[in-house]
Amino acid sequence: MSILVPNVGEVLALGLICNKTAQGDLKLKLYKSNTTPAEADTVSTYTESTATGYAAKTLTGASWTITTDGGGVTTASYAAQTFTYSAAESVYGYYVTNNAGTTLLFAEKFSDGPYNIPAGGGSVTVTIQWTAE
Repeated sequence: MSILVPNVGEVLALGLICNKTAQGDLKLKLYKSNTTPAEADTVSTYTESTATGYAAKTLTGASWTITTDGGGVTTASYAAQTFTYSAAESVYGYYVTNNAGTTLLFAEKFSDGPYNIPAGGGSVTVTIQWTAE
């Protein structure tokens, strides 16, 4: 028999993971290595963006929105985060770590990437939304 997490459990679990329920804020980072996320990845698997203007974003717990649809689907979402560059770099995806930056929580390679920021700069916007059922 498989473990089943009921809807109320999904809300609590997503709340803990996203720091909606106390844990510590998360860090959203862009990566410049051509890496496809895999099960065995760690923070060191990804090469964080370093171009001028780039800075990791803090995802505060209270800013996550967690909703249920009444039909067994729970969604956690965070407002769009825009990274602004003033120099060239190719960006392949994003990853999220704990606040200390020592533990990889999840990562995603851009399906339409990489995003090639020109020498004059540009921006990349990331909106995180994930679902459990």
